[in-house]
Amino acid sequence: MDAQRRLELRRLAERARMGIIEGVFHAKSGHPGGSLSSADLLTYLYFEQMRIDTKNSKWEGRDRFVLSKGHVAPGLYAVLALRGFFPVEALKTLRKNGSFLQGHPSMKLTPGVDMSTGSLGQGISAAAGIALGAKLAGQDIVTYALLGDGEIQEGQVWEAAMFAAAKGLDHLIAIVDNNNLQIDGAVAEVNSPYPIPEKFAAFGWNTIEADAHDFDALEAAFTQAKAFNGKPSVIIMKSIKGKGVSFMEDQAAWHGTAPNAEQYTAAMQEIEARLAALAK
Repeated sequence: MDAQRRLELRRLAERARMGIIEGVFHAKSGHPGGSLSSADLLTYLYFEQMRIDTKNSKWEGRDRFVLSKGHVAPGLYAVLALRGFFPVEALKTLRKNGSFLQGHPSMKLTPGVDMSTGSLGQGISAAAGIALGAKLAGQDIVTYALLGDGEIQEGQVWEAAMFAAAKGLDHLIAIVDNNNLQIDGAVAEVNSPYPIPEKFAAFGWNTIEADAHDFDALEAAFTQAKAFNGKPSVIIMKSIKGKGVSFMEDQAAWHGTAPNAEQYTAAMQEIEARLAALAK
């Protein structure tokens, strides 16, 4: 990736972080921690990787994305808004009555959302079904699914993993946001999913590890995943919960807590300062 494109993506990811903070602050609820840890990945997918059409969100030939960890909808909404699916100003309506931006993604309400999600563990099953349908129909599309490392404690994840490998769904790419924290604390202490790569490999997946906050690493990981034939691929993405807001970073308390007015101002100022530095 050339330096200019890398810089553009970094700027977009910072703007996505601003959108996340904006949304959860005005909602007075939501999940900033995992949204922030996923912000770089979602920016990369929607601005660099996926084939989509913002003017026709239901285009049959588009790649598909399933947010299996649906509670980090603020992150997805921020990137969809930046990509042009709906106005950025709408992020302030997060979780409000009558808003098309509810606490979990809805394919019926929100432009750009391919699958409604909420209950943890179920999104990867839906993604596997979408990928199988595309394969049977001879469609050359890629299905992406983002899971949390706490989410993969759910048994349904491994049923879907077994199914996807058995069906040879090599156009399915799962990403695990491995920030090592869930609502109750460290995933290793709550119910350890480790070692994650070895588990997916045992279920027949091609496994890749990458730094979630390095666009060159993400590009290399997705290039490898898309080139692999015969098996689904999973990218275990090492990330920092709350990435980009210093007082939220690596803190389980920010899994599902909205900032107050003082914290909102501090967070926005921190991100704006980085954006200013990137503009020089």
